[in-house]
Amino acid sequence: MIDSKFRAPYQNFFITPLLKIPFLQQVDPTILTLIGLFFGLLIPVFLPLQLPFLALVCLALSGFFDTLDGSVARQMQKTSPKGAVLDIISDRVVEFMVILGLYLVAPQERSLFCLFMLGSVLLCITTFLVVGIFSQNTTEKSFYYSPGLIERAEAFAFFALMMIFPSAFIPLALLFIGLVMATGIVRTYQFILPVTATLPPNKKSF
Repeated sequence: MIDSKFRAPYQNFFITPLLKIPFLQQVDPTILTLIGLFFGLLIPVFLPLQLPFLALVCLALSGFFDTLDGSVARQMQKTSPKGAVLDIISDRVVEFMVILGLYLVAPQERSLFCLFMLGSVLLCITTFLVVGIFSQNTTEKSFYYSPGLIERAEAFAFFALMMIFPSAFIPLALLFIGLVMATGIVRTYQFILPVTATLPPNKKSF
């Protein structure tokens, strides 16, 4: 939701000015993707060490480089399926690292909640990828990004709150699980409904 509504102002204010820097016009976008991944890998190191603000900085930098790499690729006309695949995989690795870090803070108390968080993310990303595969891409990105109630910005906001306010982890985790699962269910419903609505009576879509 935040990504869909505020991506353009964020892009114009934070990212577009950076694209004029000569260094960024020379750098390989893949390097930026890997830098974002590197910061994500540090999160489960800092959280168990009771260094939530360092983990938060890593989360912010990981998200920043995740938005920068695609913009640089489009600016340099270096978008490619390989770059899109690496970006999507890196995003999932970072999300797993965050949940792993949150789990390692208090394994006994948080194990079940983190398991359900992973399950909800699995459901949501599956619907995201499947809908993207079968939807026509009219965006500037190399892959159709279907909007949803919980997108990457909202997920990062939840992760940040869980890092800063560990005592509120359980209610935040429950809210996160519910919203992420709702996002996947609604996305699937919105995609299937127009298809099934146009089918003749007694006909299935598969």
